[in-house]
Amino acid sequence: MRAVLLHRPGVEIERMTPQNAAEALYSDILNKPIVDEEYRYFSGVFERFTKVYYVADLLADLLKDDETCSTLVLESCRAEGCEYLFDELMSHDPATLARELIEGVPYKEGRDPNRYAERRYVLRPLYNLFFTRDASSSVYDRVLVNSMSFDVRKRENLIYKTIFEQYFGCETINAQTWNKKAHTEGGDVQIGRNDLLCIGEGIRTDAKGIEFLAHTFQDRPKFNIIVQQLPHTPESFIHLDMVYTFLDRDRCMMYEPMLRKTAEFAGKATTWIEIDNGKIKHHDCKNMLEALKHVGIDMEPVFCGGDDLWMQQREQWHSGANFFALAPGKIIGYRRNSHTIDALDKAGFAVLKAEEVASGKVNIDDYNRCVVTFAASELPRAGGGARCMTMPICRDEVEW
Repeated sequence: MRAVLLHRPGVEIERMTPQNAAEALYSDILNKPIVDEEYRYFSGVFERFTKVYYVADLLADLLKDDETCSTLVLESCRAEGCEYLFDELMSHDPATLARELIEGVPYKEGRDPNRYAERRYVLRPLYNLFFTRDASSSVYDRVLVNSMSFDVRKRENLIYKTIFEQYFGCETINAQTWNKKAHTEGGDVQIGRNDLLCIGEGIRTDAKGIEFLAHTFQDRPKFNIIVQQLPHTPESFIHLDMVYTFLDRDRCMMYEPMLRKTAEFAGKATTWIEIDNGKIKHHDCKNMLEALKHVGIDMEPVFCGGDDLWMQQREQWHSGANFFALAPGKIIGYRRNSHTIDALDKAGFAVLKAEEVASGKVNIDDYNRCVVTFAASELPRAGGGARCMTMPICRDEVEW
């Protein structure tokens, strides 16, 4: 891992109530001081290991440019139907404006139409922005700016598009430029190899979005997409990375009912899309592992929650399958999922504490395989894990 994009959860996560938490796509409200402490050790591991960029810092820097600022503010206001706020926002300094675009602009009586009074914010807070993976995804030499499925997250796209095009100079792609009904989200997009994407199809990424990705890579001589259908309920199955993540060249983390096609996964299809010199073929597969074997990848699974069905369900709910690979065989995830961590230990992953890695007491380069665990009670309640909170910008290519 050479560089990542993170966002420290700000006051935006405090700007919800039990009444609007569901609209914000949360299952609970969070305690920010505890979130701050948990996130400090999570981000501290990355700061020790690789180059870290933070969304708020990049955004404030970009807003110093008048044209970039004007475009982003106008598009943000249009997205919320509050264009009348444009001149007022443009009068603010870049740092203040960056905070407002992230944390929201509160309703003011006499300034704003009454339709905003009940929801309290004219420009809604970006409650989910610290899940930097969802709204943007590194896809080889381009960035997929995802077409989010819920209105409350759509303004995130504007910020990430601006950051990747204006700051990093990347080419960006978006499924809705191809089809207005197409949706993709980063938690459903996993790079398996330079000729392989693994995609989840569910409540966030739809068939049209997957069709867009097949169309995008159709000009490659050989390319593969493995699609796993996901349950639409409960909300813990929103993305593929909530049930499957790559850990190493030959190891993966998996929610066992997805492999066995039991419980919520009964009847959920696994499809291998084979692209060969522009021709697209669809093959039905028994499960993800079989599909991966078809493209020459033999994965040995470690099961989220270990071998006990009840623990599998409990730990999957709190992102027990959601690990981020800092390097092949070197991963980071929640410490609270103890049965999952025990399963990794038995599979040969040394168990390290984020506090010791972040402080420099422990060096992950001293281990062939390791899992860095960080304490978290509040962060998991937001509905995502380490992979959700991390947007990779640059990696060394892995040889298979």
